[in-house]
Amino acid sequence: MEFVFYICSFSAVISTFFVIIQKNAVYSLLYLIISLLSISGIFFSLGAFFAGALEVIVYAGAIIVLFVFVIMTLNISNEYDLQEQNYLKPIFWIGPSILSLILFSSMTYAIFCLKEKRIDGILIDSKMVGMNLFGPYVLLVELSSILLLSALVVVFHIGKEKKYVNKNKIL
Repeated sequence: MEFVFYICSFSAVISTFFVIIQKNAVYSLLYLIISLLSISGIFFSLGAFFAGALEVIVYAGAIIVLFVFVIMTLNISNEYDLQEQNYLKPIFWIGPSILSLILFSSMTYAIFCLKEKRIDGILIDSKMVGMNLFGPYVLLVELSSILLLSALVVVFHIGKEKKYVNKNKIL
């Protein structure tokens, strides 16, 4: 399983680097999908099956759908039709395809060839996670929720448009 761990971590680092350096949002989104799937492969190779499944369902599923929706809604004019035709050229899909192929081959190797090597440990399900979060770690969960709520309030106030009635009062 070390081989799979190193391949997935290599793929995650490379694809995350390409997420950062890409100028185009669509290409960056492709590399982000590969990065999130690589991180879930790392979780699976370490034996954290629940965390790996949550990574696939929540991040690679729901968050990426939200990003695709935002990109689709922002691209509403006709001047980008030529640019959209460039997305279909094979030269732009080589990088994500190679990283996806590496990730796929390492996962199939782990599933079919490493049957004798098992991960020793207990299977963690959602009930155990919930019992730990709301048991001994309830204070940390509540503090992180207060931190996220305060960040939401700050972002709301910073992004709010200020209207000036006169020179002395701000509404």
